[in-house]
Amino acid sequence: MANDVKLLLVDDNPMVLGMLHQALSPLAQVATASDSADALLKAVDNPPDLLVCDYRMPGMDGRQLVEKLKSRPATANFSTVLMASKADIAERLSPQDAADDYLEKPFFLKEATRRIKRTIDRIALEKLAKTAPSDGVVRGSLAQMNVIDLMQSLEMGRKSCRLTLTNEGEKCEVFFVEGQVKHATYGELLGDAAVFKVLRWTGGNFELDFEGKTDKETTQLNTQGLLMEGLRLLDESQRDAGGEAEAAVEPAATPSAAPVATQTAAVAPPSAAGRSGHDEEDVLLDN
Repeated sequence: MANDVKLLLVDDNPMVLGMLHQALSPLAQVATASDSADALLKAVDNPPDLLVCDYRMPGMDGRQLVEKLKSRPATANFSTVLMASKADIAERLSPQDAADDYLEKPFFLKEATRRIKRTIDRIALEKLAKTAPSDGVVRGSLAQMNVIDLMQSLEMGRKSCRLTLTNEGEKCEVFFVEGQVKHATYGELLGDAAVFKVLRWTGGNFELDFEGKTDKETTQLNTQGLLMEGLRLLDESQRDAGGEAEAAVEPAATPSAAPVATQTAAVAPPSAAGRSGHDEEDVLLDN
């Protein structure tokens, strides 16, 4: 379900504009513009939280559009993702261009959506923090933002806080310092093992206390390393579970064994490769 993050998507290529709009609409409130002039008018009428913009466009390019919007107080407060070629990023663009992220063209649609979603989640979390009650604690449901999205958002925003996760009577506390996990507890588990335990949670609630601090350091990996290793372990356990399930239903060698195996393969869940953003259903987008 789309949240209240307002995203303005700008690209002069109708195909790229249409496919990105379709992919991002479930994640944010998306408006589109086919050139910088149109984008300026729409941004003045409804200032975006996030601008996702092509760099090379006729007339005013993406960098000039960002500069124009940043120069006006009414439209100055937004994050930016610029889409550009590798050569343009290396030779013409730099961190001074104030883009929060760059998408190197050509890119796969799923990978672009994943990258943009990280920025959307960070903005959504910042909006939640601004509307926190008087105790300063941000509360929400893991159905709205899951554990991985939360941790990535806190890392991108370089936040220091205590993240408390609860689910069916279980509780985990994760302490961040400038976006990096320093200490975590889950029952008797500490550090990396505690984090790995909750990455699979799809239900429950979270609380963010930006005054929560600790002097303990029990984690060995940084935030990104924890997420990558946790996802690897999760995929490994899912593959093992799938193998055990298939072995459990496969009968002894009989004339009917082959049809049963075929049916099992037909309903098997997609592999990790199918979630990578580079499978046969993905789309490569360019200028």
